[in-house]
Amino acid sequence: MNTDADDGWSLVVPLKPLSRAKSRLTPSAGDRLRPRLALAFAEDTVGAALACPRVRDVTVVTDDPAAGAALAAVGARIEPDVPGAGLNAALAHGVRAVRRERPGARVAALGADLPALRPAELTLVLDAARQFPRAFLADAAEIGTTFLSAAPGVELEPAFGGPSRLRHLSTGAVEIRPAGVDSVRRDVDTGEDLAAARALGLGPRTAARWLPVAG
Repeated sequence: MNTDADDGWSLVVPLKPLSRAKSRLTPSAGDRLRPRLALAFAEDTVGAALACPRVRDVTVVTDDPAAGAALAAVGARIEPDVPGAGLNAALAHGVRAVRRERPGARVAALGADLPALRPAELTLVLDAARQFPRAFLADAAEIGTTFLSAAPGVELEPAFGGPSRLRHLSTGAVEIRPAGVDSVRRDVDTGEDLAAARALGLGPRTAARWLPVAG
């Protein structure tokens, strides 16, 4: 993990209460396993992000105490979701918390549902994003967004949710397209998404919870 205050990235990861997380996985995982999978996704995402040499720290914005404790154990800083007004408000709050302590921070929002995330692929994304004041990476479906960055002194202006790729383009963020970063684009909302993430290679916590069930 990079400790250089000037060069290291600060990532902000939002996570809703596990009881409500990943509802579209219920047909595949059931109501008992679904929240445990949502937490595993977040743990693998944060663990891989912190293993990336470009990342200085990861702040998780959540009001779920169990998730907060588990992700703090992985190495994340936990910030309560004070706005309580949805994903984009949580991200803006997280960035403010980071920049209160490090005003010149280079920041990026990262989805909490990237269970196949690879540190080397995240490095490629961060290096591409560094060239622009604001940049984003579309999800595998080319509809949503899994990553949005802002240079020091630049507002993040998150517009996640649904067709966020077009919204981020409309706000002036530059779409980056580095090759070989499938794990950073592979967010998981459905059973089909989880199968695609499995093909890339699941992180250890997700694999431990899903593979015995999936067979």
